Amino acid sequence: MVADHLADIRAQEPADVVIANGENAAAGFGITPRLAEELLSQHIDVLTGGNHIWDRKELLDYIPGEPRVLRPANFPAGSPGHGAFIGTAPNGERYAVLNLQGRVFMGSSDDPFRAADRELAALGADVKAIVVDFHAETTSEKQAMGWYLDGRVSAVLGTHTHVATADERILPGGTAYITDAGMTGPHDGVIGMDRASVLRRFLDGMPARFEVAAGNAQMNCVWLNVDSSTGHAISIERRCYRGDS
Repeated sequence: MVADHLADIRAQEPADVVIANGENAAAGFGITPRLAEELLSQHIDVLTGGNHIWDRKELLDYIPGEPRVLRPANFPAGSPGHGAFIGTAPNGERYAVLNLQGRVFMGSSDDPFRAADRELAALGADVKAIVVDFHAETTSEKQAMGWYLDGRVSAVLGTHTHVATADERILPGGTAYITDAGMTGPHDGVIGMDRASVLRRFLDGMPARFEVAAGNAQMNCVWLNVDSSTGHAISIERRCYRGDS
């Protein structure tokens, strides 16, 4: 989906920065250095992570040397890699991407709210456009983060649940928000996995090997328009690109 469509999309509607959550790129579990390099070569500027970021152990040696591949900033101290990235857009404006992970129904991690405070304080005053990928399970925790950061970042975009939500909005302080941006992959399964094995797990409770589903490929995303002078969001639009479009 990315190789077939992202270059065409950027040619038709130029985007200054493309951010993608890549932690499920390796057959649904984790990401490898090879896949990270492949995605970064497909006009993606920053790859964010989440609870599956360490599923492929070969990433442990790769991620410290590749600042464009992030893991959540609120992982325990000493975790390899980086939780934030500062870059320069083609128009010369500096931007930041911050990756955080929720704690409700998720693996153990530090407080994402205080981690956000820490990371934002470390940014220079010239960094106006700031996008937060909040990788979390519950709608309530994601909404709470949106309100907590309203007016301090350009956007809080939820990931992890794989299903695009219809609640995109701009909060009063100028921060764009959506609970989940959705996923890129097959939508005829269960959050990307083959539905037969998932159904067996629900019906008999026995272990089952999950395989990536097939059919109805979609690339879910949101488009942001940000005022570079203030960092406030001007618009947020939910989009879906299908395999044959």
